[in-house]
Amino acid sequence: MNAPATPQRLEHFPISFFASVMGTTGLAIAWKKAHVVLGVPEGIGCALTLWAAGLFSVLTLIYLSKLTRCWPAVQHEFAHPVRINFFPAFSISLLLLAAAFTERQPELATGLWSVGVLLHLGFTITVMSSWIHHTHYDIKHANPAWFIPVVGNVIVPVAGVTLAPPEISWFFFSIGLVFWLVLMTIVMYRLFFHEPLPERLTPTLFILIAPPAVGFIAWVKLNGGNIDAFARILYYVALFMTLLLASNALRFFRVRFFLSAWAYSFPLAAITIATLVMAENLGGLFLPLGVLLLTVLTLVLALLTGRTLLGIKRGEICQPE
Repeated sequence: MNAPATPQRLEHFPISFFASVMGTTGLAIAWKKAHVVLGVPEGIGCALTLWAAGLFSVLTLIYLSKLTRCWPAVQHEFAHPVRINFFPAFSISLLLLAAAFTERQPELATGLWSVGVLLHLGFTITVMSSWIHHTHYDIKHANPAWFIPVVGNVIVPVAGVTLAPPEISWFFFSIGLVFWLVLMTIVMYRLFFHEPLPERLTPTLFILIAPPAVGFIAWVKLNGGNIDAFARILYYVALFMTLLLASNALRFFRVRFFLSAWAYSFPLAAITIATLVMAENLGGLFLPLGVLLLTVLTLVLALLTGRTLLGIKRGEICQPE
């Protein structure tokens, strides 16, 4: 992906672009898991990991350029009641890349994970402080993207169980799990009793899948690989949310393309990986379901990547909202 060609486009380069790294890395981890469970070629997951790392590097360089050349725009983005929640997509990208590199390059993974953990803790405290001491939030600002800063903590154990003392992973998992329940209540209240989400934010509904799906993956790792009763609860909640959103597929197909469409990607990756974990441990119907979800995930990522590149070529992206 090319850097914005003009200072004006750079000024409007969104932090939410890092959701594409989350989705691409999730796809890479899914294919790595499919190698273990389904016997697909290992090289696919490795190639996708390198693609995700390259994408992260390019986007980081562009956003660093925005930090140095368009600082007021960054301040405005961080003060925005919706966009602020996408800043932790950067730290989550680091945590996911750490998980993707853990097996083959543990030293690199440890470095990525350590930086990601510290940044994400900082983002969590900062964003939650802004919620508590706010002067500008309203119920209409609540949307599933609010899960990213706080509930994103459940991602820490995915690689953390291997790379660090277990109590660190338990600390972050506890934060993410408890505040998932709190924020789920707020977001559901907003969805049930207030106007529908704006079209631009409609894809963020898929984020509802991610907390229980990633929570399942993290819990299984923290629990020594066992699929116990609580793991099943988390998995089946994630599966139900997937079915619920799939039943509304036509609504999502009618939504125009926005960069927020990348919100489809990581949650689909999370439920795919979770299903492959179930298949690895229980077999049965989880095997064909894992194949189906991996196929859908790959197609969705291919479409999102192609449509994003087309949007960049047409100059549709990095424009004022």
